[in-house]
Amino acid sequence: MTGLVLKLGPHERVLINGAVVENGERRSRLAIMTPNASILRLRDAIHPEEVTTPVRRVCYVAQLVLSGDADAGEARLQLLRGIEQLSQVLTDTDSRAQLALASRAVMEDQHYQALRALRSLLPREERLFAAIRP
Repeated sequence: MTGLVLKLGPHERVLINGAVVENGERRSRLAIMTPNASILRLRDAIHPEEVTTPVRRVCYVAQLVLSGDADAGEARLQLLRGIEQLSQVLTDTDSRAQLALASRAVMEDQHYQALRALRSLLPREERLFAAIRP
């Protein structure tokens, strides 16, 4: 089987190409066969009021593209600028690798992969903010 396989818990919701789909009573698996389908697990979604940090801001832009609320072409420059700004602060090897993946994914219009790479930076950002808070 090729394509993306989604494993959904009971009553879990997912956004697929702009449509919210809710799973039934039992766990299930869905095979998404359409290449480049826009998919976002709603449990992973960042809500507007949660966009309070630089990494979350860039993740949110990628999420808007996936949800169909932003045009990919218009968001490209904003995403690349955000990734560049993050690379000025997150200079460790692992962060740089994730930022490079995100940048490459944006250039290839692979916004789910970009969001995935960017979300991996959220724990690092949280640790950095925790270290500077009194």
